[in-house]
Amino acid sequence: MTTSEANHAPAIDLDHLRTHLVDLLTIPSIGGTAAEVDVQEHLARAWAAEGLEVDSWEIDRAALATTADFPGMEVQRHRALGVTATRPGTGGGPTLLINGHTDVVPPGDLTAWSQDPFRVTQTEREGTPVLMARGAADMKAGLVAGWAAVRAIAEAGIDLPGTVILAPVSGEEDGGLGTYALVRRLSERGISPDGCIIPEPTSLDLIPANGGALTFRLVVHGKATHASRRTEGVSAIEKFVPLVAALRQLEARRNVTVDPLMQRWPLAYPLSLGTVHAGDWASTVPDLLTCDGRLGVALGESVAQARAEFEATVAEVCAQDDWLAEHPVQVQWWGGQFAPGRTDPHSPLLAEVAGAHQQVTGSTPQTYGAPYGSDLRLLVGLGGISTVQYGPGDAAVAHTADEYVRWDEVVTCAQVLVQVILRVCGQRTR
Repeated sequence: MTTSEANHAPAIDLDHLRTHLVDLLTIPSIGGTAAEVDVQEHLARAWAAEGLEVDSWEIDRAALATTADFPGMEVQRHRALGVTATRPGTGGGPTLLINGHTDVVPPGDLTAWSQDPFRVTQTEREGTPVLMARGAADMKAGLVAGWAAVRAIAEAGIDLPGTVILAPVSGEEDGGLGTYALVRRLSERGISPDGCIIPEPTSLDLIPANGGALTFRLVVHGKATHASRRTEGVSAIEKFVPLVAALRQLEARRNVTVDPLMQRWPLAYPLSLGTVHAGDWASTVPDLLTCDGRLGVALGESVAQARAEFEATVAEVCAQDDWLAEHPVQVQWWGGQFAPGRTDPHSPLLAEVAGAHQQVTGSTPQTYGAPYGSDLRLLVGLGGISTVQYGPGDAAVAHTADEYVRWDEVVTCAQVLVQVILRVCGQRTR
């Protein structure tokens, strides 16, 4: 890469950027549905048509699920597809991976949306143009921004020593199946990326670390009887009440001291109860309650440590109650198991992304850790790949009704990723 090429950044084709983003957003790629595969096939075709070297493979879900470090799944899948698209370098340069998940969460209550969740609408928020649809922020806009950056460099005719790999992945929302399979695929092919950018919604800040998140299930047993004789039964709901209080106290204890990267959050490691199901008849004392929830895992804490503290709290509640002492609450760990993850703060990648952002915007991005789990921990922990999240959109609107992404952030992200690719892949290894 010449100095002239570095100073005159390739232009982003905004029409293509918008068109490809809209196309992707109209595919209802909810985890576990056929459309989760459709969106992967769509990208494989589009990237092959642009001349990228596309690798597409069936992910053996059953085989991967038996491995010791499998990250878990929360939805049933009949099929999963892995895809990469590579723009090879001229040789002697680093390899940069751009990883983005294409699966989205269900839209939820459709009456809460002002439109069909998979029909893209351009509107405004606080005077700023936005695109609204499920997956707009989380995270199809970021993935398409990466695509636009790779295309801009190719159309400018710039040859770089290093290689860029685009990797859309499935199953991020419920554990990380796609990235887990990707890391193994790259290893089998002898490919060792020197860095990875995940354009998750960070409002164009840098996130080099994530707390973990473990999905749990509590099973509380009671004793059924007719409601008119309720004192002769044992309500599983009533036995659950002191457990809720104890878990709130546990959450408070686990957040007294947090890593400096996480101090911006009022609650760095939340413990959330997501679903509660009990009883099967209004006039029957309920004899079974199940509760599914999420346990935040601290930076630097192992999954085993977090589970042990949680299980000890449940056991303590049971020990203080005669019924629960004889019929203890069961704790089950199922679904997505997100360990915490952190990139080395001295990684050159962080400086390159921050420098590219400064070059494009004239401002310095903030750097902090995120309180949610992500594929970053798989890329760092299993692949040994320095990884940073940097992308358009606000994580606060992810998973919400009327999810949206600011158009100016999508454009800026694409422009910054152009500079990151030039900076990273334009270097020659010494």
